[in-house]
Amino acid sequence: MAYHDLRDFIATLERAGELRRVTAPVSPELEITEITDRVCKANGPALLFGNVPGYQMPVLTNAFGSFRRMAMALGVDSVEEVAEEIRGLLRQQPPTSLGGKVRAGFQLLSLSRYLPKTVSSGPCQEVAKTEGFSLRELPVLKCWPQDGGPFITLPMVITKCPDTGVRNVGMYRMQLFDDTTTGMHWHVHKVGARHYRRHTQLGTRMPVAVALGGDPAITYAATAPLPEDVDEMLLAGFLRKSPVELVKCETIPLEVPADAEIVLEGYVEPGETRREGPFGDHTGYYSLEDDYPVFHVTCMTRRREPIYPATIVGRPPMEDCYMGKATERIFLPLLQMTFPEIVDLNLPLEGVFHNLALISIRKRFPGHAQKVMHGLWGMGQMMFTKVLVICDEGVNVQDTSEVVWKVLNNIDPQRDVTFVQGPVDVLDHAAPQPTVGTKMGIDATRKWPEEGIRRPWPDEITMTEDVKRRIDEIWSSLGLT
Repeated sequence: MAYHDLRDFIATLERAGELRRVTAPVSPELEITEITDRVCKANGPALLFGNVPGYQMPVLTNAFGSFRRMAMALGVDSVEEVAEEIRGLLRQQPPTSLGGKVRAGFQLLSLSRYLPKTVSSGPCQEVAKTEGFSLRELPVLKCWPQDGGPFITLPMVITKCPDTGVRNVGMYRMQLFDDTTTGMHWHVHKVGARHYRRHTQLGTRMPVAVALGGDPAITYAATAPLPEDVDEMLLAGFLRKSPVELVKCETIPLEVPADAEIVLEGYVEPGETRREGPFGDHTGYYSLEDDYPVFHVTCMTRRREPIYPATIVGRPPMEDCYMGKATERIFLPLLQMTFPEIVDLNLPLEGVFHNLALISIRKRFPGHAQKVMHGLWGMGQMMFTKVLVICDEGVNVQDTSEVVWKVLNNIDPQRDVTFVQGPVDVLDHAAPQPTVGTKMGIDATRKWPEEGIRRPWPDEITMTEDVKRRIDEIWSSLGLT
C-alpha cells in the first residue's frame, strides 16, 4: 500500500490507535526529546506535537517506533511479508524454456513498474523561497543537553555521482549552524561521502537536496544498506508497490519526492568544513566534535502547512531500533543468497546495529563458523559488526537467553574466539582510533572431532515425546500455569 504522503500515514496511525496528539506547549529544546524518550521506553505511540512555541508547524516523532508501526509504514502486517516476497523473487531459477523466459520477462517488467518517475509539480513546492527564508523557521530539535545545537535528525539527503549521474539517498544528521547553513555528517564509508570526495577531486561544487517527510517507505529506504549505485527510490517504489513521484528542484539539478513536507536545496563546497557536534547518538553516548562539510541552503520549498518529522536517538530501545530490525528481516534473504548456510539473524536492539550479530547456520564442515565470520565481515555494512556469534541451526537466535546459554556452554574461549583487525563504525568510541579497530567472532557451534574435540559431546537435556504427550492430556486438570 502506497501512502499519498506523510499526513496519510499519520491518519492511518491515528485510526489504528497508534498516534497521540500532544496539545500542551512543548519546546523543541530538550522537552520533545524527554517526552518521546519516555514514550519509546514504554513502547508507546507515535506523537504529534501540535503546540510548539515559536513555530507554525507541528512536530511528528516516534512514527516508526514499534514493530507494528514499522510494518504499517511499509504497508504490511509484518515486515516478514516483504522478506518473503524478496525470497520468492530470489528463488526464481534461470529460465531454460521459452515459457520460462516469457515468465522471467514479465517478472522484470513488473519490477520496472517501481522505477521512480518525474512529474511536473508536487505539494512540496507549494511555497518556494530563494531569499527571505531561515532554517530557524523549522522546529529543529535540540535533543540532549550536551548537543552542539539543534539537529535535523530524519532527513533524506539526495546526491548524485558526478561521473555516472546515479542518485543516492542517505540519512545523515545535520546540525543547524545559522539561518542558511548546516553540517553534513556523512561518514567516510557512506556513499554521500564518496560523491563528495569525487567532487573535491574534480574541484566542483556539489549539489545537495534534503527532503523531509513524505511516504514513510521513502524515509525508510534512505536508511537501507543498499549496494552502491542502487537507487533508494527504486527500493521505496518496490516497498510501496507504486513508483515514487519526483519533481525537479527549483535551483539545482536534482529531483526530490513530490509528496515531501519540506525540501532544502543547496550545495556543499569542496574543502569547506566546520566543527560539528557533540551529538547524543544512537549508541547511547555522545559522538564527539569533529570537522564535517558545510551544507549551504539556497532555496527552501515546502507545503503550505507542513509537518516537521523528527526522530530521537539515544540509549536503546529507540525508534531507530525498529527501523534497524526491519532491515534485518528485509535483507536476510539477500544475505542468504550469498550465504545459504545461514538460517537466521538477530541484531539485538542493545547492539545498536553494528555492535552484535547473532547468527545460526547449518554447519557442514570443520571451521564453517569461521568461514561465515570472515565472509560477513566482507559484506557491505556488515564489515562494521564488532561481535559476531555463530550458533547451530537449532538455536533460536531471536531468544537471547537461549543464545547466552548455548554460547557459555559451547565455547572454549582460547579455541573458539577469533579476533580480526579492520574498519569499524565511526561512532565506535572504544576503537583505538577512528574507523579502524578490532572485531571478535565467537564460534558457539557444537564442535567436531576435526576441530579438536576428542571426548564425547553431551546431548542436550530434553524430555521424551511420549511423556510430553501424556502430560499434555492431564495438564489442564493440574491447574498449573
